[in-house]
Amino acid sequence: MHCCTMESPADLCFTEEGCNGSIVLEKQVFQSKVPESHVQLACDLHYCAFPWNGNQLCIWNTTDDTDHQPLHLIGHHHSITALTFGSKVNPLLICSASSDYVIVWNLDECMKKALQGSMPQGIVIGTLLGMVLYVRFSPDDQTVAVCAGNRIYMLNAKDEAILAELEGHLAPVTAAEFCTWEKNLLISVSEDRSFKVWDYCTGLLIYQSAVITAFPLLSLFIDEENKHIITGCADGQVWIFSLISEHKYRCVIHINVKKEKAKFYNKIRKSEQLDEIHNAPKIYTPNDLRAEETIETTFPVLRIEHCDKFANLNNEEKSVSSMNARCLWIGTSTGLFIINLANFEVEAVLHYRDYSALSIQFAGSCALMRKAVRGKVFCLLTSMFENRIALLEIDVAMLLRSQQSKLLVSGREKGLSAVASCPLLSTSPLCVKKENDKVDNKKDKLDKKSTIKDKPLVFHSKIKSSGYTLMPQMTMFSPKTTAKQSSLASKGKISCKQRNKEEYPLACSPPARSERHITVADKPTSICCIQYSGDGKLLACGLADKTLLAFSSNLKGTPTVYSGHDGALNSVGWSHDKNWLVSSSEDRTLRIWSVSNAEPALCLGKEMFHKPIRSAQFYYLDSFILLSCGAEFHLLKYSLDISKDEIKRYKNKSFCKSIQKFPMASTVALTSLSAVNEFYSLMTDIILAAGSNRVLEVFDLNVGCSAAAIPDVHSRAVHQICQNKGSAFSTQQYDAYNLFLTTAIGDGIKLWDLRTLRCERRFEGHSTRCHPCGIAVSPCGQFIACGSEDKSAYVYEIHSSTYSRKLTGHSDSVINVAFNPSSPQMEPSHNYVKRRDMGMLSNIGKEAWKSSQLRL
Repeated sequence: MHCCTMESPADLCFTEEGCNGSIVLEKQVFQSKVPESHVQLACDLHYCAFPWNGNQLCIWNTTDDTDHQPLHLIGHHHSITALTFGSKVNPLLICSASSDYVIVWNLDECMKKALQGSMPQGIVIGTLLGMVLYVRFSPDDQTVAVCAGNRIYMLNAKDEAILAELEGHLAPVTAAEFCTWEKNLLISVSEDRSFKVWDYCTGLLIYQSAVITAFPLLSLFIDEENKHIITGCADGQVWIFSLISEHKYRCVIHINVKKEKAKFYNKIRKSEQLDEIHNAPKIYTPNDLRAEETIETTFPVLRIEHCDKFANLNNEEKSVSSMNARCLWIGTSTGLFIINLANFEVEAVLHYRDYSALSIQFAGSCALMRKAVRGKVFCLLTSMFENRIALLEIDVAMLLRSQQSKLLVSGREKGLSAVASCPLLSTSPLCVKKENDKVDNKKDKLDKKSTIKDKPLVFHSKIKSSGYTLMPQMTMFSPKTTAKQSSLASKGKISCKQRNKEEYPLACSPPARSERHITVADKPTSICCIQYSGDGKLLACGLADKTLLAFSSNLKGTPTVYSGHDGALNSVGWSHDKNWLVSSSEDRTLRIWSVSNAEPALCLGKEMFHKPIRSAQFYYLDSFILLSCGAEFHLLKYSLDISKDEIKRYKNKSFCKSIQKFPMASTVALTSLSAVNEFYSLMTDIILAAGSNRVLEVFDLNVGCSAAAIPDVHSRAVHQICQNKGSAFSTQQYDAYNLFLTTAIGDGIKLWDLRTLRCERRFEGHSTRCHPCGIAVSPCGQFIACGSEDKSAYVYEIHSSTYSRKLTGHSDSVINVAFNPSSPQMEPSHNYVKRRDMGMLSNIGKEAWKSSQLRL
């Protein structure tokens, strides 16, 4: 390990040997006479600044590779505790602060005087303000915010004048940042574990948060693009709050960096990638992680900075990256983490102890460059236990390549896609349909030739007096539901073109209010599942009281009741032609219903399934039935015929047989199953299945086997997979159909891309700690709806991690939501806003054991 003092400039260059120079290179090491462990360091695009020997300010030019002494600026009598560069390049200002003075230096003038042999001087703008922990220039470099004790002093950057004094924190203020898009706005964090929003010109407090955590808040970053406040504490926790006034500074997400680090290493350990990268950093095993956790008693977030992730990346690497390229550097005492702001996951880790040649293994403070220069980022560190300061040069692209290559999911190289153009393979299980049809046709022809047709005894086709061939009247044994069922069936048979020629409105706002609600049962009954028909005219609703209801989509009129199950319904699904309903129940049965008939057209009983059927749906444009039972899912071929034989009326002509079973590896039960029935997927007929082992498998029915597996999808088992299926009334880009959602109790919603098998975005803000709340994607693909335990439904925009609407009005947890797939159809008496809102979303609430209601 090499250390350098200021008196020996020839030794300042650190060698690459043993330090894996392709990723990180220790450019300079400085030895100070006093410890500089807890100091605000500063890095600019071409310079870095740090205190040396206590009261001396040193400026190092990072672009100059020649051996030379850094620029020394002397003016403080006490130890320097905070440094920052100005926002503008010409002139480039730097502010240094100690307990005696706050000084602003013009870097260009200081360099000129140093070359001339004279002593550089700065402007003293503050005197004896106390222990300064943080300083920051305003965007125009006219004002400096100085955090001294539990106060914030707003100082003039040109002379010694206090413009404002902000009081309100109950403990020392650790960081303060200016809001660049809103004038006169300042955000501060403190050891009192709260943040405050100020109007620094008037000195007014605009907003103050509650106590966020049990540990002091140490760092602060303002995300200009997403308008977020990002703060970190002394225990490795990071909170993100929205700065949009309509959101009222609500929490967008909470990140536990320690846990995300453990997940990252666990993914690498479980990855099936066989190619190992030469000279890659050590990959921890679980034993290493446990040993590390026992040693680390604290995990402070020392610095949060923007990460220029795409610097020096080629187009191919950019194409497989997350849809949101913005990332953050999280600087801690043990290493640097790259956090993706779209999915809030760790993308790369640089542990100091992984590189034995680095001089500093445990940092007391750090600073990072905001932008990469030729693909390289400089990081300035001070040692926690020694009097050392080190300057590191990090290749961001190489760091990402070395670790992301180990996270590639098995099967990603196959190029999975929901929409393709290649024909179906002859060996696919889906081709059995055609072969069976040929066999059945041959059997029918042979049967017709070998058997004698049944004829009436009198050899007449019809005898008016006897009524022999007429349907018998059995009204005394059935309820009078003919008129309602026929009207409901007629609605279901209307084509999309006849119903509405306009497409689904793509440029519309998410729903904002409830329009109508009804009670679906006399007794307290939970609503287990809901689904709209493809034309948006009908709404199927499965209840816990064993019944299935079919409503008109406007929730008016009396619903059709389908009864026959002996347990609570688990799933309900419409056929593509809107004429059939499939339902599954806890009674281990599956039933297919005709919209025009309250009796089941097909019933598969307990002798076929050994466990409850968790989900069932029509598949491949109604050609098959797909269902999950236990640890496997079944592909069934069926034929439906609701006509009755005149002699054997009890005999059902519908039949169903199993084509193939697909077991999910190493799981006890399937918790969710999803497939697209709205269109053919010709090349890869994708089935998504999630198990109780928190693994999501992608099955390709074109080859009839599992194509990929994603481990640790959520911290708990996935209870719903929701694909972006679109609708007949909307047109999306082909790439949009590769997106799908997963959700789990207590772990929010994740958006995945089938092509990369990576989490692209994460949505949190709703409450799902106990109940499995459902999710849905709008037909336009722009909005995501989800239920919540706080008696509300939430609507997210797909490109934003914070919710845009909170729909209230329920009396208990909302566990199901559904979008209407068609254009809105409203009564003339409703105004335009209601008409638009209703067309976007129908919220179905579970009034858990209190009442049973649907809300529109």
